[in-house]
Amino acid sequence: MARVDIRFGLYAEDDLFGDVHPRGLHPYGMGVEAQAGPKKAYLFVRCVSPRLKGSDTRPARIRGTLVFNRSELPDTVPVREATLTVLHSVTLAVVRKLGCENDAGLDAKPVFKALPE
Repeated sequence: MARVDIRFGLYAEDDLFGDVHPRGLHPYGMGVEAQAGPKKAYLFVRCVSPRLKGSDTRPARIRGTLVFNRSELPDTVPVREATLTVLHSVTLAVVRKLGCENDAGLDAKPVFKALPE
């Protein structure tokens, strides 16, 4: 049976993919950075919130990760956008719960802007 895991944590600047394009992941212009594929998706955001001490001078860097265990989904645009939609939705709920200014830069609905690979 397939299972989906969604995790959140803090990231360091060098955790961003930048110009590196891992196999099976495709870059999107969402948040600070986003990568999506049929088995994984990543969404990086920065949060300034009164609930996160010091974030007014150094925003908290939050990474959301979605992983499908044993996924047989094809690597297509609709599948990538579906995985990123799920991760965006959960990330938006987290940043709203944290009280991040401007929803940590996320739009209310995912905006899919594929970036060059």
